[in-house]
Amino acid sequence: MSSSWNSVGLAILYQVLGWVAFAAWSFSFYPQVLLNYKRKSVVGLNFDFLVLNLTKHSSYLIYNAALFFSPFIQQQYHDKYGDKEMIPVAANDVAFSLHAVALTAFTVFQVFIYERGTQKVSKVCISISAIVWIAALVCLIIAWPKSDWLWLIDVFNSIQVGMTAIKYIPQAIMNFRRKSTIGWSVGNILLDLTGGVLNFCQMGVQSIDQHTLVNFYGNIGKTLLSLETVFFDVLFIIQHYVLYPVKKDENGHTRMRIICSKGIAGAS
Repeated sequence: MSSSWNSVGLAILYQVLGWVAFAAWSFSFYPQVLLNYKRKSVVGLNFDFLVLNLTKHSSYLIYNAALFFSPFIQQQYHDKYGDKEMIPVAANDVAFSLHAVALTAFTVFQVFIYERGTQKVSKVCISISAIVWIAALVCLIIAWPKSDWLWLIDVFNSIQVGMTAIKYIPQAIMNFRRKSTIGWSVGNILLDLTGGVLNFCQMGVQSIDQHTLVNFYGNIGKTLLSLETVFFDVLFIIQHYVLYPVKKDENGHTRMRIICSKGIAGAS
């Protein structure tokens, strides 16, 4: 086993899967942005999701950029996992993170310029975000004297995993309470699901070529990111197409299918 590819074909497939995943994940931001622009409203888009998502992508960017660009951190990675192991972050990971932070920030900007009704960021979300960034600052202070940068970026990787696990929950609950997914773009979900599956496949290709599963636990954040993304996207697809489908009325206007919880009136 070497730190280079054993198969040219698998190396090419790895790059293709990575960049297609990058394209799917990157384009997944645009349906929501365009939907907000078209409606001139962000009603139906959960603000807690946006804040947690921005924290998640910012943390993931720090991890990806640091491990991809820093020779010092790469050496620390090799010291931990072996000189023969490949760095588990690809150029498409860095590109995706940069794009994700920019588009999430732009979506937050839309919140301030479009109709948002009575929606606001919850105190729970604010508290979680504050605790996360304070903890990250404390870890930076701890890592600085020993130059333990690999440990520090692993902390940011763990943050993004945690944020991915909880960021979708407010939106899923909001959809459940409203019995509707109106205002929440399904195009975003379908592309997000595609990116998650391809991202996991990319890691699988690297494992097959290198005959090891080190890259799966060496970059456990990327592994869990893919699995969490797939789980929640499937949940949103079920909400959109099965539980709360949108129909067209006779005039072509969008309306929700109302499910009567009281049953059909009849003789008692």
